[in-house]
Amino acid sequence: MSETEPAETYDLRGLNCPMPVLKTQRRMLDMAPGERLRVRTSDPLAVIDIPNWCRESGHRLIESEKAEDGHLFLIERGA
Repeated sequence: MSETEPAETYDLRGLNCPMPVLKTQRRMLDMAPGERLRVRTSDPLAVIDIPNWCRESGHRLIESEKAEDGHLFLIERGA
């Protein structure tokens, strides 16, 4: 992941579409613009859903990488 580490990792492994996006959206509502959240998923559709959600909601997807047990996303909250 990035050299600038987020404050927390949100582990959403075991949840299927659309729950990873919905739970990420809810968690980010409590964050200030510019704060970062690392999201860990096991749902294969998250690779499509999370980037699309970031683009549509004004958040910045900083990194997306495959992990042994799924995928890791680093998201920066937009304004």
